[in-house]
Amino acid sequence: MPRRDWTREELIVAFNLYCKIPFGRIHLRNPFIVELAKAIGRTPSAVSWKLANFARLDPALQKRNITGATHGARAEVEIWNEFSNDWDRLAFESERLLDQLTGHTPEFVEEGREFPEGMSREALIRTRINQGFFRAAVLAAYGARCCITGLSIPQLLTASHIVPWSVDIKNRTNPRNGLCLNALHDRAFDCGLLTVTPDLKVKLSPQIRKKRPDECTQGFLLPYENVSISLPRHFAPNVDFLRYHNERIFLSS
Repeated sequence: MPRRDWTREELIVAFNLYCKIPFGRIHLRNPFIVELAKAIGRTPSAVSWKLANFARLDPALQKRNITGATHGARAEVEIWNEFSNDWDRLAFESERLLDQLTGHTPEFVEEGREFPEGMSREALIRTRINQGFFRAAVLAAYGARCCITGLSIPQLLTASHIVPWSVDIKNRTNPRNGLCLNALHDRAFDCGLLTVTPDLKVKLSPQIRKKRPDECTQGFLLPYENVSISLPRHFAPNVDFLRYHNERIFLSS
């Protein structure tokens, strides 16, 4: 059988899976890889190898001397850059393509605290699809564990935006703009009672200590002061995003 080049659409959905499958589960028996392979007329081995090719471009993996596949095509670099330049558009496009190929409706998120009022139905659907992609990508990067506490109950985990959804449209669905946090620490992070510093340590706001800490504060917040977060397997948090949160959202006094 003659070799068939990968189309842009195939590469986009392959990268979508790269974002949403934990790095250690990229293999030819993964059911999501098997399903996509069948949908695009390729072997599971070819699809898993393509995802490994994307891994070689991931700065977080490079920093840990994990190279993925050592040989890849220029088209993979182009797709990586296309996502990096417009995560919001490519996340939506890739989710829609994946839906068309596999018949799976993209995951919607139920919570809508960041959704502006007055949205059209189309805009709301797009927002929810992109929120679903972002959640899946962030939880996959952190192995579905809170990066502060290690909690691994999915229902209690949140893909927390470092730079808020409403502030940076371009990076709304960028996994490097996310942290996997449990519901309590997500809320504290969101309102500035804690932050993660550029050197990836937890920092608590002085406001937490302004009144005598109760038992829950002592048990759930204070022990994590200056503790290093657990690093994701890929898509490490962007230092500039963390710096924004430190300077603009964190309650430092």
